[in-house]
Amino acid sequence: MTKHRIYTTSFASVYPHYLAKAEKKGRSKAEVDEIIRWLTGFSQEELDSHLAMKSDFETFFAQAPKPNPARTRITGLICGVRVEDVAEPLMREIRYLDKLIDELAKGKAMEKILRG
Repeated sequence: MTKHRIYTTSFASVYPHYLAKAEKKGRSKAEVDEIIRWLTGFSQEELDSHLAMKSDFETFFAQAPKPNPARTRITGLICGVRVEDVAEPLMREIRYLDKLIDELAKGKAMEKILRG
């Protein structure tokens, strides 16, 4: 998948994959949503609205009201690439989310996932 296709992909079309990955490992939708809200600053209502509108990733992250400054502390590998080395800003935001969901599915405590 090219970068352009990822950016124009509906966030709502990928969200069920985040849920499935988490739920398969005994984690909950509430935890997935908490991670997304922590990362973006969206309220639950705003998150639900973006899902209903099928916002693409570019719009979703561009409209994030308060990206969490602690997100820059998210490090490590996702899809064989170090998150902190991703140069393109939007792709880095997508990878931050991928990494947090991955940590959730691996059983990490929410406090650690949310860099508390």
